[in-house]
Amino acid sequence: MCHHGVMDAYSEDLRRKIVEAVQERRMNQSEAAHAFGVSLSSVKRYLKAVRERRSLSPGKAPGKRPTLDEKAKKLLEADVEERPFAKLKQRQEYLHKAAGISVSESTLSRVIYDDRRRRQRMHRRRTSCPCE
Repeated sequence: MCHHGVMDAYSEDLRRKIVEAVQERRMNQSEAAHAFGVSLSSVKRYLKAVRERRSLSPGKAPGKRPTLDEKAKKLLEADVEERPFAKLKQRQEYLHKAAGISVSESTLSRVIYDDRRRRQRMHRRRTSCPCE
């Protein structure tokens, strides 16, 4: 596990070594898991993949697709510029009318907040004196 609670993908090379160790009867599944520092369920998953002639390479990380794509973010950014005091509900309605996007107020709030933080960091980098 990495520090964000998201699984780190084990390399294809490591997966292959684990499978070989079990297939060549050098270790049982439990010993292989312990020796290579992976879970028993991972060992079983790799063996099943090989049995089913599937790739051992790590797949795409699981997760939801972004709620707002780049187009929607640009629309939202423009709306914030144009109507800095608009309520989240108004922004929600605007995005729905302009792009047919239904998004929660909490998502809008997070995206606007993240964008502001990013702009502040960029501004600080540009305006800070390099000699300090």
